[in-house]
Amino acid sequence: MFPGAVATREEASYALIGAPLDVSTSYRPGTRFGPGQLREVARSFEDYDPHTDAKFTSLSVFDHGDIHPGGDTAEYLTFMSGTVSEYVRDDVLPLLLGGEHTVTVGGLRAVSPDVYVCLDAHLDLRESYAGNPLSHATVSHHALSHADEVYILGARSGSKAEFERAATTEAVTVIPPEDVADWEPSFSSESVYLSVDIDAADPGFAPGTGTPEPFGLLPRTMERVVRQVAPYCDGFDVVEVNDNDDGQAAVLGAKLLRSFVYAHAAGSESA
Repeated sequence: MFPGAVATREEASYALIGAPLDVSTSYRPGTRFGPGQLREVARSFEDYDPHTDAKFTSLSVFDHGDIHPGGDTAEYLTFMSGTVSEYVRDDVLPLLLGGEHTVTVGGLRAVSPDVYVCLDAHLDLRESYAGNPLSHATVSHHALSHADEVYILGARSGSKAEFERAATTEAVTVIPPEDVADWEPSFSSESVYLSVDIDAADPGFAPGTGTPEPFGLLPRTMERVVRQVAPYCDGFDVVEVNDNDDGQAAVLGAKLLRSFVYAHAAGSESA
């Protein structure tokens, strides 16, 4: 159980769902261990958040446990999306723990947001990668089938075709790493899905990820974005954490998840 997720299913406002998919990782595998690592490192966190004057244990977070993949990614995403949809129907906000970034596709299908915001080192705008249309490198491409607007914050890697697609697709906005600290969300009342690919961070802070890219974001910048976007959100995930470091990536991911819950709950109370 994720530390502090003490609510029952019936009283939940938030549902943590582990999605340990690790199929299409193209460099360093290990995302199957992400959900467990995120839960483990959170044991050291204080319950209290001074920014919102709230305790995590008071915010009605329920841990559903992990949905373990079988051999077929398409079937897995369909099953996972069905589970997430049950929470969405009950007005419980899903919090996915990846797993490779492909699990976001299941979350998007269930939430069907107006806006997709992603902290990511990669554009992920390929229609397929290595012949696989459900690769971790295709997530933003799939997001365009569910959201009217796609924001990719921190991107610094992609093919020439991806950068050209981003530049010519009106629905896509790319914010390079050097501009993320000054970026301000300008949503109205739209439904937003926020995805945190931990490789958005500079690998000096989060080396435990599948495809690390230098010259990335500072953790403080990522937290600012998460807290600013959270009040607009109907879904959230943190993905691409693996076990190839001594827990740095997991610590950052788990802390950002908790920051999201604190900020979303505070935004809901003030709405």
